[in-house]
Amino acid sequence: MAYLLRFLLLVMVGALILTTSAALGWVHLEQYGHIQLAIPSFIYVIFIQAFVMFYFIGVARLVENVWNALHSEANLHELFDEAPADLEPYKKKVARYVHESQLSKRQTIPWTMLMLVLGTIAFLMGGAHDTGLVSKTTHSGIAYGFLAATVIGFVRQWYYLGKSYVLLREIKALFGISRDAM
Repeated sequence: MAYLLRFLLLVMVGALILTTSAALGWVHLEQYGHIQLAIPSFIYVIFIQAFVMFYFIGVARLVENVWNALHSEANLHELFDEAPADLEPYKKKVARYVHESQLSKRQTIPWTMLMLVLGTIAFLMGGAHDTGLVSKTTHSGIAYGFLAATVIGFVRQWYYLGKSYVLLREIKALFGISRDAM
């Protein structure tokens, strides 16, 4: 799933580069201006950012469920066929996994939200500019802020998708969870 999300993020960046290039006049497409490119591009940004956000939320939830099962000791049958007598090594590793999954979530979701908010405002200001309600610099400034947030958010999401993928592989290996789960 992480590799699929990385690919979809690359497509998002490509769509935004094409839209920005059309807006700046670097690319001329016969039938499409930057407005016609911005509409599907931003709708795509909304969907991919929702997928990425829920991926990180899902990974954190899975790790928290493992943590809760280890510490309740009533649900150890969900993790082990036969529970070991000493759970401390498992608890230490899972504590690290909980920290890493929470860190991934905290480092990516604020940037996702910032991208969505700035993108929405830039989108609306673009419509306001086309009707003459705001100046071009207002729309452009917000659009550049959106692009800056997108670059920073993309780098963070790319990095933490990799870390979350490794974390999932480790936790699945530790407890013998099927590779097909999550």
